[in-house]
Amino acid sequence: MITDFDFAVLNALQSVRSVLLDWIMIVITYIGSTGIVWIVPGLVLLCRKGTRRQGAVILAAMGLGQLLGTLILKNIIMRPRPFSYPQGLLSPETLAIPLPMGRWSFPSGHTITSFAAATGIFFANKKCGIAALVLAALIGLSRLYLYVHFPTDVLAGAVLGVLCGIAIQWVSIWITQKRK
Repeated sequence: MITDFDFAVLNALQSVRSVLLDWIMIVITYIGSTGIVWIVPGLVLLCRKGTRRQGAVILAAMGLGQLLGTLILKNIIMRPRPFSYPQGLLSPETLAIPLPMGRWSFPSGHTITSFAAATGIFFANKKCGIAALVLAALIGLSRLYLYVHFPTDVLAGAVLGVLCGIAIQWVSIWITQKRK
């Protein structure tokens, strides 16, 4: 039943495809691919004395998200990617991007990392955090549009990413209070 819902959403997204939208979504997904868009702000904050803790929160949240999502959950759940299913509209040969490195779909690593970092940025600066959360959402949407993740993969990635960001923020506050 969940897979039917996932395919209904994915296939509906395919009805709005265009060359321009393909290009935009490819750029957005590549922004999230290396994590550099999230690592750089984390490192910049880490290097400044007054924002060091928040930089550490961003980077640690990303690390925790990758550990839990990519290394653990993906290998336990082992859900194939949408293009691997016979009912999928796209196949590996018809994707707009090269095949993703990882075999498994659930949860979306791009989305976990993006939401974990964006949550950390939000705690550091609300305005920048809102922009970061919008970018994180666009990265998740790009993974759907490009047919490499299901909606539930992206939703789970967003929830896990936010939870990692919140958990690391709480731990950092607790450590700071213990030092006083």
